[in-house]
Amino acid sequence: MSFTIADLKIGEKGIIAECASIDIPNKLIQMGCLPGNQVELLHYAPFSDPIFVNINGSYLAIRKETAALISIEKSYE
Repeated sequence: MSFTIADLKIGEKGIIAECASIDIPNKLIQMGCLPGNQVELLHYAPFSDPIFVNINGSYLAIRKETAALISIEKSYE
């Protein structure tokens, strides 16, 4: 089963598997949104968009629409 960052619940973690979509801003890639990096969902903004994540120590706000384009493998720690 395929998961994306948008599928995570608060506190869940995953490993980025793929983020090759042309629709992903270069700024996210520059800030560490790369395959192999760990991502954790921290919380949601009001109305659930954007979402706030920690990617290898970088705290980012990502639109849910963009988060749905980034494939992950869930971590069950």
